[in-house]
Amino acid sequence: MITRYTRPQMGSIWTEENKLNTWLKVEMAVLETQGKHGVIPSDIPSKVIPKAKFDLKRVLEIEEVVNHDVIAFLTNISENVGPDARYVHYGMTSSDVLDTGLSLQVKQASELLLKELDQLIEALKEQAQEHKMTLMVGRSHGIHAEPITFGLKMALFYAEFQRAKERLLAAQESMNVGKISGAVGTFANIDPEIEEEALAILGLKPAPISTQIIQRDRHAYYLGTLAVIAGSLDKLATEIRLLQKTETLEVAESFKKGQKGSSAMPHKRNPITCERIAGLSRNIRGYALSAFENQALWHERDITHSSVERVIFPDATILMDYMLSKMVDVIQNLEVYGENMKSNMEKSRGMIFSQGLLLKLVEKGLTREDGYRMVQQCAARVWDEGKDLNTIVLDDDEIKTHLSESEIKSVFDYNYHTKNVDKIFKRLNL
Repeated sequence: MITRYTRPQMGSIWTEENKLNTWLKVEMAVLETQGKHGVIPSDIPSKVIPKAKFDLKRVLEIEEVVNHDVIAFLTNISENVGPDARYVHYGMTSSDVLDTGLSLQVKQASELLLKELDQLIEALKEQAQEHKMTLMVGRSHGIHAEPITFGLKMALFYAEFQRAKERLLAAQESMNVGKISGAVGTFANIDPEIEEEALAILGLKPAPISTQIIQRDRHAYYLGTLAVIAGSLDKLATEIRLLQKTETLEVAESFKKGQKGSSAMPHKRNPITCERIAGLSRNIRGYALSAFENQALWHERDITHSSVERVIFPDATILMDYMLSKMVDVIQNLEVYGENMKSNMEKSRGMIFSQGLLLKLVEKGLTREDGYRMVQQCAARVWDEGKDLNTIVLDDDEIKTHLSESEIKSVFDYNYHTKNVDKIFKRLNL
């Protein structure tokens, strides 16, 4: 498990102590249900549950000898409970505990991730609303296209992370299952009704059918969902990094007092948090690939998935928690340079209005091909002569035979490009 980036709440979910606590909850839920139904003596739960404790150090000592984590855990429980411990794990197999316990840990982790997503969505909403009409140039292929607003850019990510939340909720629900069905899933030594009631105590649903394990398509779906969310974080981080380039400088990560950007160049203010997020997203995509590889196991099970999951679930959820919290901080404290946005937009000297000009010519009855040729010729002069497109078009005899001076000037209006911003925001309930 990674430790450097572990935040306390998320990190505590993946400690050995908490893992064994989830195992204990599973064992005691089954014990309680079996006592209720007379599968074991009805007084056993009241005798066992108060004494059912474990000592992590002792469990690890036993595991050194038996080389089996669940047996070591059960042995330590027996040491604390006494003879009545023979009813603990009655009719169960190790994966009943391991898989159901993992589902409980994933549930805990998901609740934290959903809170972080909510904070990011709210931060993006605030930026979108504040900069709803802050003009900037839209870019395609990295080249100036047409005017947009920075609020629209933030609204785009606001919608994307709302979808991320929906996906995570669905993935969490897919993982919100347990299994207490025995060695190969046939319930030979434990009744399905016991499973249902015990899992209900734990807040889980039974997998409708299982082998010795819960099937790993669920786990692949969950890790795959984290990878998609990581991709969205990478996308947002990359956008900020591009907009922070010195030549652009339309937004920037906040630079705290006392912070330093380079050991060699004192002037540097680098988008290090976004770079970190972009880099870590690659790790999560790798964890997803490992989860996909875990789907195909031998017959009713093998344990090739087990060692992998001891790494990918803690690491992926801890990293996702870290990445989301860092992105929340970036967005909440984002420095937005509206004047630079306007200045950059004007560097293309009006060429961003070329489509409007083309459409005006088409409205006058010209073919699209003829209109395109005329506007492109004027745009070429902008590149060559360094004049504004507006000036060149007003001096173009061919275009002036079709458009009046007022019609030409009407094309070069930023408001034309923002007239539907309110409608887009209304769609998003912003």
